[in-house]
Amino acid sequence: MVRVTPTDRRTALRTAAGLAAAAAFAAGCASTGAVAHPAPDATRASPRRPAAGPRPAPSPRRFPGQPAQLTHGPRTRPRVALTFHGNGDPATARALLGEAEQHGARITVLAVGTWLDEHPDMARRILDGGHDLGNHTQRHLDINAMSEADAAREIAECAARLKRLTGSVGTWFRPSRTARASPLVETLARRAGYPHVLSYDVDPLDFTSPGAPAVTRAVLDEVRAGSVVSLHFGYADTVAALPAVLDELHRRGLRAVTTTELFS
Repeated sequence: MVRVTPTDRRTALRTAAGLAAAAAFAAGCASTGAVAHPAPDATRASPRRPAAGPRPAPSPRRFPGQPAQLTHGPRTRPRVALTFHGNGDPATARALLGEAEQHGARITVLAVGTWLDEHPDMARRILDGGHDLGNHTQRHLDINAMSEADAAREIAECAARLKRLTGSVGTWFRPSRTARASPLVETLARRAGYPHVLSYDVDPLDFTSPGAPAVTRAVLDEVRAGSVVSLHFGYADTVAALPAVLDELHRRGLRAVTTTELFS
């Protein structure tokens, strides 16, 4: 005869109770169509994503093997850079930025220092949209015609505005009132922290307000892989032309990227 101890009896009762509870729970789930899930751990806090902060401002980069003055990027990759001189009505600038972003495009803005003084919020707006922001001199005067001291001041003062507003002197320098910097201005830009001067190979002269169709044709007739296009904030024709330009670039398999991405 097998002797059942009190301990064996308690163990058997607990096992039977557990099996009965499991059977009842399974039957209830089957009758209601519910799916059994483990009970949540009430002591475990839900993970929180860190609050998104402002986009950090990139600094100028050196691109080994590239000249001091850049007019276009590699012709072997399907990318172009649309660059804009940052000046004029900020409402037009915001409209243009919004249009670019709706198309998934990223642009480069070379800002005038006095424009940043009048509209300091635009610096953050440009960066937060994922765009490049650079230096287009302080007052947008003919920098190649200036003395060394005056030209250096034009570059340095705009760089200081950018640094104060974003923490960086900006990604690029473009001389004002000219497509190419003189050797002196090129040297001064390098001293100010800009390894390259940014020029361009496509100029639709949108600042002459020729009408949106003319701006569109002028860009699309000349643009190709690697192109750097010179455009301007502050002109309604440019805003009106941008959707057609971006649509056609997309049809041709060309992506509008920041200048930093173009050369990377």
